[in-house]
Amino acid sequence: MPTDCISYSETNYFSKLILDYLDQKEELASFYNRFPEIGNFEAQIKEKQQAFSAENRKVLVESLKKQYDGFEISESTLANIEALSKDTTFTITTGHQLNLFTGPLYFLYKIISVINLTKILKKEHPEYDFVPIYWMATEDHDFAEINYFNLNGKKFQWNSEEKGAGIDAVGYLSTEGLDEVFELFSAEIGGGQDAEYLKSLFKKAYLEHTNLTEATRYLANELFKEYGLVIMGAQQRELKKLFVPYAKNELLEQRSFENTKNKVEDLSNLGYNVQVNPREINLFYLNNGYRERIIKRDDKFYVHEKQIEWTKDEILAELEEYPQHFSPNVMVRPLFQEVILPNLCYIGGGGELAYWLELKDYFEAENVPFPMLLLRNSALIQTEKQREKREKLAISNKELFLQQHELINRKVRKISNIDIDFSKQKEHLVNQFQEMYDLAEKTDKSFLGAVKAQEVKQLKGLDHLEKRLLKAQKRKLKDEVSRIADLQNQLFPNRNLQERQTNFSEVYSTYGQELLEKLFAELNPLEQHFKIITFGTK
Repeated sequence: MPTDCISYSETNYFSKLILDYLDQKEELASFYNRFPEIGNFEAQIKEKQQAFSAENRKVLVESLKKQYDGFEISESTLANIEALSKDTTFTITTGHQLNLFTGPLYFLYKIISVINLTKILKKEHPEYDFVPIYWMATEDHDFAEINYFNLNGKKFQWNSEEKGAGIDAVGYLSTEGLDEVFELFSAEIGGGQDAEYLKSLFKKAYLEHTNLTEATRYLANELFKEYGLVIMGAQQRELKKLFVPYAKNELLEQRSFENTKNKVEDLSNLGYNVQVNPREINLFYLNNGYRERIIKRDDKFYVHEKQIEWTKDEILAELEEYPQHFSPNVMVRPLFQEVILPNLCYIGGGGELAYWLELKDYFEAENVPFPMLLLRNSALIQTEKQREKREKLAISNKELFLQQHELINRKVRKISNIDIDFSKQKEHLVNQFQEMYDLAEKTDKSFLGAVKAQEVKQLKGLDHLEKRLLKAQKRKLKDEVSRIADLQNQLFPNRNLQERQTNFSEVYSTYGQELLEKLFAELNPLEQHFKIITFGTK
């Protein structure tokens, strides 16, 4: 089946900041290091190779091996972990929350983008090795963002009582209670070989692992282990230990705040929406499952809403002894990632790249190479039948992304046997009133207001009449209108991008492993286009 594509700007779903970044607008040049083009990776490799120590590699490899203890690890994943000990091996990384059963489809797109980029780079630079990394957001606290997934238009939600008992870092959450979600999911997904595989995958991930971190590791490993994906958490003491000097700078000098506030202001002055505003201290204190902000007042440090306080010497001693208790927030996590990984490029969504673009000065202040920033692949999956229906309705790929009322109005006007566009009449009316303005200027200027009021009134009357005629024509063409709306609702659930709503299981239950195979074949992370991928009838 053919695959089509449109530009990100034509989708109307991406911010001005991201579109301008993709266009490499000159005013954004100071916000990133190198643009992610194949020819720029050689310089990025050299820079990271000089900056990343053999000791950090050793700690990383040992930590990853421990993290995989008890898991079935593929030969390709094990080889990738071992390769990280060499100074000729580098990572390509994406991160994602621990969404229940992967959450929306773009979880797959992120990881496939990462794996495919490592393949492209290996072909271009055979003297180096490249390892795909999925960084699990184990210390994230937004449970409400991850505790559900959508399948066949229904929401499957996990209500964990632990969130009300002080468990704030989602990776530590017990999987207790997910048996109820599993039963509902099993009933909905139905039968067949692929459906049975999905049931088994859910059951083994969530009912046979004790916490959300290990459940997610199992799930992602089962889906991608044969592709060499390395799945990592970063809450381990040995990894946090590598970050101690930077955490110390954060506590004592508010290094991230001082070196991002100007970039935040610059973005705002350029007319872009700021994704994240930094706090003075961008670290949390993580202990016994809770995760709360660290605040400095006068000469003491406090944990927000907890009866915990330290002097300067006491908090530094705590940092040295228990580095795992210090959790970076969204502003500091990128630096932590780049300190513990020999990373070249981060692949993320538009929102993620928006906050990374605030951080370049911070990285420079800490003398850590700033990675390339690459927008993950985006795609719309359609069936051959849906594509044929779209063509019969004479809807272009670009039109498919319009707001529904705009799409319907456009198509109704196009297929009507009468012209419901009063643009010419409005233009004629404006010209007529211009003559009245000229007459009022020459006679009595006090009449200008009355002329203007009458012009506005009559233009509004034409607008009202145009809308009434359009509404009447929609009723007359209700079958066509219904087919247009039905098609768009199928492809844009909840009036949003499919990739942000639909769970992979909805497509996998029909196409099985073909889903992953086709996505790997079609998604090239260096091709900056929104893909429309068609699956044949099965």
